[in-house]
Amino acid sequence: MRRDRIEVRGLRVVATHGALPEERDRPQPFELDLDVWFDAQGPAGSDRLEDTVDYGAVVERAAEVVRGHSFRLLEAVAGKVADAVSDLDPRIGRVGVTVRKLRPPIGEDVATVGVRVVRGPAGGDAEAG
Repeated sequence: MRRDRIEVRGLRVVATHGALPEERDRPQPFELDLDVWFDAQGPAGSDRLEDTVDYGAVVERAAEVVRGHSFRLLEAVAGKVADAVSDLDPRIGRVGVTVRKLRPPIGEDVATVGVRVVRGPAGGDAEAG
């Protein structure tokens, strides 16, 4: 697996996810980071959009999943996003998704809480970053 990847940082989506009743009753902001590993050698040489993985499609698919379903756990949100992005293009070898809750319902002063999942074959520097 190559070390090439598309990185999307700070995708903000308002949705309804959470285990507590008050979280399931009102939308709240979530933030996602996406890493999509693929072989960028071809598109780097051709400079043609059709030869690469479309990061616009990656962003749209991730946002659709987050908005379109309601989950209790961040692990479920991240897993479903990773699966949906993986299915977008056969050139995608591995997907990493971080989902952060920007207003976690806890009593301490915490900026965010989150979960990161990685799907796909091991290799390259997929665990880094």
